[in-house]
Parts: sequence; C-alpha cells; structure tokens
Amino acid sequence: MESGVQDNEKHQFESRSFLLAIGEGVTKVDWRKDATVFAQGDEAESLFYIQDGSVKITTVSAFGKEAVVAILNGGDFFGEGCMAGQPLRISSARTLVNCSIWRLDKAAVVRALHTQPAFSELFMAYLLTRNVRIESDLIDHLFNSSEKRLARLLLLLANFGKEGQPLPIIAPISQETLAEMIGTTRARVSFFMNRFRRLGFIEYNGAVEVHSSLLSVVLADEQNWSRGANDPKNRSLGDG
Repeated sequence: MESGVQDNEKHQFESRSFLLAIGEGVTKVDWRKDATVFAQGDEAESLFYIQDGSVKITTVSAFGKEAVVAILNGGDFFGEGCMAGQPLRISSARTLVNCSIWRLDKAAVVRALHTQPAFSELFMAYLLTRNVRIESDLIDHLFNSSEKRLARLLLLLANFGKEGQPLPIIAPISQETLAEMIGTTRARVSFFMNRFRRLGFIEYNGAVEVHSSLLSVVLADEQNWSRGANDPKNRSLGDG
C-alpha cells in the first residue's frame, strides 16, 4: 500500500512541475467538499487538473434525469471539451472531498502543447487512456451483467490497472451513485456489495477496500460465476 502512495505522490510532484513550467494562465485553487467547479451550460474556456482529491462529473438530460459520467481522482484532467471547440459545458463537475485543482486557460494549454514536450506527453497520455476507458465502458454496458459492471467499477475506483498498489476508495461514493454509473438500481448494488463482502472480495467500514480476488467476478464466465458464488468452497477467495 505504501508503494502505491509513494508512486502517486511522485507522479503528482512531476505533474506539478509540468504545470508550473507553463507559467501565465495557470492557477491552483483549493476547493472544499461539495463545491461546484463548473456547471452544465457554463462557458467552456479552461482545462482542469486534479492534484489531490476526487471530482464527480455528472450530466442532466432535457427531462431532468441526472447521470454520473465519471469519478475522477488525483492525476486526472477534466473539462477537456474546451480543447475540441466545445463552447459550453455539457456536464457539471463537483468535488467529493476537499480538493486541490489546477485551472489552465485554453490559450495556456495550446501554448504548452507547442512548447512544453513534457506537458504535451502527459496530456496526450491522459487523453489516450481516457479514450480506452470510454470504449471499455461502452462494451461493459453492452455485454456485461450489472454485477460484473459493479465489480469492474470498484476495481477502477481502487486504482487497479494503474501503477502502484490498489488504494482504498476514500471518496464518499454512495450506492445510489454506483447504481447510476452502472445503470441499475440501488437495491441491486446493495445486494451485490453484500455478496462481494461476504465472499471476501471487498471490505468496507468508512472506506471501501477492494481485494484483487474481485477480478474473478469480471473474468469468470457468467454462468460459472453465478453457480460458483453460492458454492461455500469459493468463500476462501478473500485475501487476493
């Protein structure tokens, strides 16, 4: 766990150096929990980078239905639509905890992409990773059960697949939010979370801790997993 924290701190320090090198048009703001960084319909004129904390991205349909688009953490950019000519925000960004966030004016980002190779590499790597994540999310929604979608989401939120060790999910993410993100009901999420905890795949007492054994839900054949989840001998999978 300590190794994962150190890797994350090193990455954030390097990113901070890249951002400071940009100079004019870059500011760091500390936000309190439940603060709105920008709202749907605001002018899209800047890019944001999370140094510390967690941010929830949501969008509201014309009929008033809200959907959670993403939960972002330290090392993530957001608001990048402005770089593609998006005039107005199509989503809202709200802090889940106290956050330190860098604001980069669009002009400053354009300048940095041409003159700062290190920043350009950082930003492009993020965009490519985000694109892969969006494509994977679509496939997940099209072909996987809600149980597998929840397992995959918990693994992603706990940093699985990134450098370093998995980290506890410290942002206060409700079961309602998890249900919105995977397209099911809160009751189903509660049922699956209790099953995952009973099988030793997760622990939660304030913060959710995800064990690598939860991967078995994502990787297992649907029929075999449904049959195996009720098999007492599978309850020894807890320590991954």
